[in-house]
Amino acid sequence: MRRVLLDQGLPATAAIMLRSNGWDATHVREIAMSEAADAEILDFAARESRVVIALDRDFPQMVALTAVTRPSVVLVRQQGLRAADIAVLLASIWRDHENSLDRGCVLTVNARGTRVRLLPLA
Repeated sequence: MRRVLLDQGLPATAAIMLRSNGWDATHVREIAMSEAADAEILDFAARESRVVIALDRDFPQMVALTAVTRPSVVLVRQQGLRAADIAVLLASIWRDHENSLDRGCVLTVNARGTRVRLLPLA
């Protein structure tokens, strides 16, 4: 099952679109975590077996510093994506990198391509 947690910088409607396509998707606003610290969001995602989807570089940095193996983090480094664009992008990412996301990784996606680093980061 594709279980994701979308961070504050992403449109909440993306979670709705993903759910309509069979994903177990939630946005931090939907669970009253819109003002939660990044560490709290990572802890929640790890407990719930969710992949964090974020625009914020702090998430990969925190995962690296704590040497955890969960949760996976997808760092979206593309500007101006609408909810539908995010849903399409995530479907593409899962199609190509589902095994790495299941194992635990930081996946960075930008206009040039995708970079995957397995956890724990050294």
